[in-house]
Amino acid sequence: MKFAVEIIYIIAAFLFIFGLKMLSSPATARRGNLLSAMGMLLAVIVTLLHRDILDFRWIVVGLIIGTVVGALAARWVAMTAMPGMVGLLNGSGGLASLLVAWEAYHRDRAPDAFTATTIVLSVIIGGVTFTGSVLAWAKLAERITGRPILFSGQQIVNGLLLAATVTGGMVYCLNPEANYPIFIALLVLALLLGITSVLPIGGADMPVVISLLNSYSGLAGCATGFVLKNNILIVTGSLVGASGLILTQIMCKAMNRSLANVLFSGFGAVVKKSVARAQGEVKPISAEDAYVILESARSVVFVPGYGLAVAQAQHAARELGELLEANGTEVRYAIHPVAGRMPGHMNVLLAEANIPYDQLFEMDAVNPVMDTVDVCIIVGANDVVNPAASEDKGSPIYGMPIIEAARARTVIVLKRSMAAGFAGIENHLFSKDNTRMLFGDAKASLQSLVAEFKSA
Repeated sequence: MKFAVEIIYIIAAFLFIFGLKMLSSPATARRGNLLSAMGMLLAVIVTLLHRDILDFRWIVVGLIIGTVVGALAARWVAMTAMPGMVGLLNGSGGLASLLVAWEAYHRDRAPDAFTATTIVLSVIIGGVTFTGSVLAWAKLAERITGRPILFSGQQIVNGLLLAATVTGGMVYCLNPEANYPIFIALLVLALLLGITSVLPIGGADMPVVISLLNSYSGLAGCATGFVLKNNILIVTGSLVGASGLILTQIMCKAMNRSLANVLFSGFGAVVKKSVARAQGEVKPISAEDAYVILESARSVVFVPGYGLAVAQAQHAARELGELLEANGTEVRYAIHPVAGRMPGHMNVLLAEANIPYDQLFEMDAVNPVMDTVDVCIIVGANDVVNPAASEDKGSPIYGMPIIEAARARTVIVLKRSMAAGFAGIENHLFSKDNTRMLFGDAKASLQSLVAEFKSA
């Protein structure tokens, strides 16, 4: 029986690995997600049978409740709220690991040194993940300010909390049976550390935070797998932890910043003034005049940002893209790695509107040909197209790789106002000679352009 269980666990692990591989492409992501879910269901069923958990009543109740909540959330949660939902899911994983490790300690108050260590790791990482993810959700959902929240000596406080947590964990492991008060103190410290570690991080860095917390939830699950001596949980947690760390590194590279800078700099709280001011005047344009430019364009690149999600303008963008293609225009969508509020946010948004996958291009694929583009349409993006990243050494985003929209022959920016993005700095693109500003709600502006094409 044990041999059969391990074989099925290996099959489930292969399903997870292939599912992750398929998630790397928009064309196969849905099948990859389904494949991974099948692997998890297989692992759960086998675990229940192997552990002789015959009273399935409460498990079935939980399965039904989880299925209903998940289905409704997938159906009703707006794309603007999806990053927050992902954050809550990460937090749920961390909380589950914490509770399982706590229960394991109650079941065996005198574990061996290895098990005691994994229990401590599950509680610490799970606690940090839970409260950190809840706070990230509150920032994304604007329940609290999305700006960094800083106070004097904050890094010292975080350092002391971390040192106390590590020291307490070591002391607990020396004599787990007699150190239950220390265990409870560790739990409280972990929950507090999750809050204080996310407080100084601003909304502009949320893609990094979301992917890092995702990694934490995987590491917590891996540690819990060692607590329970469950191989599939160890494999699953390792995969999630590793992929989350890789994604975090990709996000940091996309912003040309280190992970330490993201976690400890308080980016966006106090923005130093740019050395260089934007040159030129802002030139508004009407939908009618924008149509004239687009009608004669041979190539158009859309650059989506969070404003596209807020306006729910992805369907209008797709419709305009289809009309442009019917007019003989080559249409592409350029996606910056940190556009939106979570990794892949724009990819998911455009996929929801059934925009063809072969029209989605990464930043590195579009920038080399941007000089040949007739019109670049910026829809709700700001910092990821700001030329200050390469022109202004005094800018806080200097050195950050951007989509070089300014090199297109004409740039049309769809924006409600001249308000700054999350970085809180002036966008030099808006006053370039080849830039025109189409002010208003992004969805309404795109629909106006669609109406111009249809009435022509």
